[in-house]
Amino acid sequence: MNLLAHETSPYLKQHQHNPVNWMPWGEAAWQKARDENKLVLISIGYSACHWCHVMERESFEDEETAALMNEHFICIKVDREERPDVDQVYMEAIQLMHGQGGWPLNCFALPDGRPVHGGTYFKNETWRKMLEGLAVFYQDNKDKALDYASRMQEAVLHQQKIVSNTTEYTLEKLDSLVLQWQNYFDVHEGGQDRSPKFPLPNNFEFLLKFGVHRNNNFILNFVHLTLQKMAHGGIYDQIGGGFARYSVDRLWHVPHFEKMLYDNAQLISLYSEAYRQSKYIPYKTVVDDTIQFVLRELTHEQGGFYSALDADSEGVEGKFYTWTSEEFLEALAGVDFVIPKFDFYLTHYFQITIEGNWIEEETNILKCDKSIAEFCESHTLDPVVFEADLLKAKEVLMKRRSFRVRPGLDDKIITSWNALMVKALVDAYDATHQTQYLKEAKKHYQFICQKLVADGQLKHTFHYSTQEAKIDAFLDDYAMMADAAIALYQVTFNEVYLEDARKWVDTVILNFSSEDSPLFYFNNATSDSLFVRKVDFLDNVIPASNSVLAKVLCLLGRYFENDLYTSKYQEMLAVVRGKFMGYPSGYSQWLQLQLLETIGLTTVVILEEEAISMKREFDEYYLPNVIYAGGTDATIAIAEGKETKQGKSIHVCTAQACMPAIATVKEAMELLNMQ
Repeated sequence: MNLLAHETSPYLKQHQHNPVNWMPWGEAAWQKARDENKLVLISIGYSACHWCHVMERESFEDEETAALMNEHFICIKVDREERPDVDQVYMEAIQLMHGQGGWPLNCFALPDGRPVHGGTYFKNETWRKMLEGLAVFYQDNKDKALDYASRMQEAVLHQQKIVSNTTEYTLEKLDSLVLQWQNYFDVHEGGQDRSPKFPLPNNFEFLLKFGVHRNNNFILNFVHLTLQKMAHGGIYDQIGGGFARYSVDRLWHVPHFEKMLYDNAQLISLYSEAYRQSKYIPYKTVVDDTIQFVLRELTHEQGGFYSALDADSEGVEGKFYTWTSEEFLEALAGVDFVIPKFDFYLTHYFQITIEGNWIEEETNILKCDKSIAEFCESHTLDPVVFEADLLKAKEVLMKRRSFRVRPGLDDKIITSWNALMVKALVDAYDATHQTQYLKEAKKHYQFICQKLVADGQLKHTFHYSTQEAKIDAFLDDYAMMADAAIALYQVTFNEVYLEDARKWVDTVILNFSSEDSPLFYFNNATSDSLFVRKVDFLDNVIPASNSVLAKVLCLLGRYFENDLYTSKYQEMLAVVRGKFMGYPSGYSQWLQLQLLETIGLTTVVILEEEAISMKREFDEYYLPNVIYAGGTDATIAIAEGKETKQGKSIHVCTAQACMPAIATVKEAMELLNMQ
């Protein structure tokens, strides 16, 4: 075994028996590189990464290849989920070198950490030639290597320099931006007009809010088309709930089968929001089933959500989830369904064929191209009876599937991803008022506060095997924890959550601030041989830590009437808004904040004993620019000077002023609709 045997990361442990002399990221590896004057290989991946497994089998388990690596390089293996700061800076370098990146990420660097070469997946023969060539190059051309490394460092630093744009951003500008964005819509299958297709939840959260505020039915229809296509496709686990990472095709049919906590958390929030806006019952089913998947398969009973499920089982991608026609019909044989020949109808509903609808693998991925109502209408079936039989069939298929070899579980607990899931549970509670969801949100939030906080500072990961919280938290951990705390406050009116959010934000301002920009650094120190300190501002599958923080500062600025928070988020927004038009999908969390800034944030303050039940009345409406405060013991600044008189306890406030107090939710809605 190599030194990775002492690590807790499942991804690192996957490589502990490689003949490569892997070292974990840390000062020991870099000191060794300096002492021996060798290039460093930083090899980055994650436990559910299919092509990471392939490269390991082909190259890192090969004795001759490992011997080359050991002779000429100091080899560091990094779990990108454990060290997102490392992943960010070397991914930036690889993208500058080649125009694209991905995982596995393999970057070669000088002993001072500056990159000189790299790429993603390499076949073994190509990898060996590269190793040999780099070893010779570094031995004979150190001056060239140093010059290239200096230019690469400058290029990475240049990528995060953006100029503030303080001009007013009007609704008309947003209209123009979305009009440009529409050129990239797939109006037939939803999502981006490309393959592979990623869900990108924050893109559709913005478009949903924009469509509502601008009364734009084309945008709203596109959002709902996308959500329905995803929920019907193979990217969604039709039996057990939960979404796979992405679809390799344009039809949401063939997924890359890994299931990530962060995808599912954000999609729960998105479908909850879409359900509140549309009242479309199948969205609620997706929310319920996806939450049950997370609670069943990605949750520790004592608290905390695990990170991911692998795409592979028994070395085959998707084997756990797919069915031959014979396997499918055999599993349902003898089940007592109400509808005669229901197994026949079910094969049509899930589009199962004898040859397999996943032609390459000669098996079937369960998917459907119609809703239950549409399918039943086309086959003259009672939808209520069909749905009851469908639920019974899913239970049978789930039980049969449970005997298969399960995909690998990455059981590390990541603060930021857990915060996303806490917020997802709150969003689901807001949409459905199922008390279990709020109970789970509180439980897991408290778990983070107990297990992932040391000396008042957040930690990034926790693992039950060692009961250890490790690695100082990054900006996304603080920002997403604050966001989750604010969400919990709005459904409980417990001000402890707001105080937590303020504490996380104040820590960020103290330890993550940049002297050169209103944006914040991703990590709180320049240690660990990182050759630059990264500023994270592009929204991707997970929104940028700075965009989440800016939203948090906006909300806390209103709750605490704190001008510092308000001015900081406005400065942050001004820095990035000049980038919106060129790449709107890469700034969709920022665009949500810009839309809120342009429309105006409204606060509803409810000051009475029944404040929570009255808040639930507001939940029946979709009000994306409204936040809530209240309770009889409210002490935060937004509630100061407000009181209940003659039964009038609801205060509707904008940034400029509060309206006269009113008594009912109906009256408040009339006021809100007038704004």
